[in-house]
Amino acid sequence: MRVAKDEVDKKLELPGAVIRQRTEFGDVTGYGKISGEYFTLAAGIDTTSLFQGLHGNVCDCPHWGFVLRGRITTTDTSGNKETVAANDLFYWPPGHNVKVDADAEIVMFSPQHEHTRVINHMIDKVNGNA
Repeated sequence: MRVAKDEVDKKLELPGAVIRQRTEFGDVTGYGKISGEYFTLAAGIDTTSLFQGLHGNVCDCPHWGFVLRGRITTTDTSGNKETVAANDLFYWPPGHNVKVDADAEIVMFSPQHEHTRVINHMIDKVNGNA
């Protein structure tokens, strides 16, 4: 399946951030359906406040991805940090927050049910419903 970036549905758009998600992008044994996602994120974006109210106040969904440009640092629940940069493949296990160090674009693949719940939580936070 081929999907152009502009055909991936915009789920959330804020100053400095565009979150796109294509559901029904595939099936991963043990996780069910996955979604293909394309995020455009400005330096300074920090998910800490957006994840408040989720289990552990972190994203509890795993992600596999590739950094097209920029630099992003994740922090896990133990305080361990890891930075990914342009041309890096990455795996972010459940239990992380994200801080964008330099304007970034990433492509991710995530378990659809779990990540849709996280994205919907972020949308509710931005709209003042959570």
